[in-house]
Amino acid sequence: MSAVTAGRAASHHGPDWPKMLKDSVLAAVVALLLSAELVGIETIDRPQGLDFVTRYGDVLAAVLLVFFGRLSMLLLHNGRPLLTLGIAGAFAAWMLVSLIAGDASQGGLGSLRPFESIIVNWIVTLPAIVLTIRAGLALARGEHPAPRHGDDTSAPVVQRITPWIGGVLMAFAVTLPWLDFADRRVMDMGVLVLTYVMLGWGLNIVVGLAGLLDLGYVAFYAVGAYSYALMAHYFDLGFWVCLPVAGIMSAFFGVLLGFPVLRLRGDYLAIVTLGFGEIIRVILINWWWFTGGPDGIRDIPRPNVPILNLTFDKVAPDGGQTVQDFLGIDYSPLNRIIFLYYVILVMALCVNFFTLRIRRLPIGRAWEALREDETACRALGINPTNTKLTAFAVGAMFGGFAGSFFATRQGFISPESFTFIESAVILAIVVLGGLGSQVGIVIAAALLIGVPELFRELAEYRMLAFGAGMVLIMIWRPRGLLSHRAPTIKLFKDRRTKVATMSEGHG
Repeated sequence: MSAVTAGRAASHHGPDWPKMLKDSVLAAVVALLLSAELVGIETIDRPQGLDFVTRYGDVLAAVLLVFFGRLSMLLLHNGRPLLTLGIAGAFAAWMLVSLIAGDASQGGLGSLRPFESIIVNWIVTLPAIVLTIRAGLALARGEHPAPRHGDDTSAPVVQRITPWIGGVLMAFAVTLPWLDFADRRVMDMGVLVLTYVMLGWGLNIVVGLAGLLDLGYVAFYAVGAYSYALMAHYFDLGFWVCLPVAGIMSAFFGVLLGFPVLRLRGDYLAIVTLGFGEIIRVILINWWWFTGGPDGIRDIPRPNVPILNLTFDKVAPDGGQTVQDFLGIDYSPLNRIIFLYYVILVMALCVNFFTLRIRRLPIGRAWEALREDETACRALGINPTNTKLTAFAVGAMFGGFAGSFFATRQGFISPESFTFIESAVILAIVVLGGLGSQVGIVIAAALLIGVPELFRELAEYRMLAFGAGMVLIMIWRPRGLLSHRAPTIKLFKDRRTKVATMSEGHG
């Protein structure tokens, strides 16, 4: 019996109200437990000391929203789109009217909003609008969405749209500095997002292609940053000279990490890589006479324009020339930021091109075979030792490149910039974007890095929203936003002969 037939049969017999109410109540209880402390109690620094402010109204609103939201979704999937349309549509209309009405402090309809923050109100309104549209479409077609069985049926759609999304993102990235809204804040955000995109693409080789869970990737990020900073500090070397050296040093440390974990898999591999990341951080702190310890390294030189050796200073140094003098433009501090933006953009595109090409080579196919089944890898004659070491080395090299750029962009680094939370964020970008998906990592980096910077008003809910977003992705898109693994080798029968062709996977 097909999914639509089963859904219609369930619709004929009616929904299981006790089960749906129980599920909705359990979801509301979980929301209560999470929001009672995280949202219901706020600490405020006052002149007389630390004070607590309770916001149990927000807790009650969150619990009710979760209850009715979960109930509406269950009704929709159990063949009652009219009830879903009534609940979700009424709430969406109420929220839209209250949001458009004006400032809540002036009274009127604006005071009907459940939360004080207008951004939070918009965030809870958008799912209600989506649910209303889905219920309306289901009601118009006389059917309801078929229940999910864990299979990702959207793979063909993802395969078709991924190149278009990549092209649009590429065009936007190239033209961003010349758009009207591209001020200093936007450009700094673009540089930060591209840095994490490059880190995500580097970790994607280890986790997404080779299937090796690495929780200490920040160690290679730190090695690259300190390699450039120390060579610039002690030997007065420039960024372009130190950039390949930083990548080589990080690759060397990647091989050092790879040897002890050759026989480890799964959780044990994750624990060892996590310890490796902490070891690097502790060494940087305790080796104070060489690395500066917790004080870090200051006055890291910024890169000049290569070949022409143009600087971005306001006044040209002795025997030098500035960019504005060479181009005949006015001086602006934004010129350096635009240059750094294009530097990290070119570096990220080189990483992307390298990754897409190496996936078609024997070593790239060996990584994917190792990800699927290591035992089968050995049976096919693939050396797992060399395969793992190359994955760690290449992924670490890209992390070292990103680290050297981070050092020259900041002008100051310290061990506190390379904590475990950085590894967790990079891994979250890879998982959220989709293991093995290049375009998905770009979207995930923009969501996890760029959106929180745009909405600083949600700072107090940042970790709660981060966890909730990851849970929703695991429910609706367990393989990531744009994850699609096309077969490495496709066998098809021609009219005259059988031909085996190699096809590159999209993503």
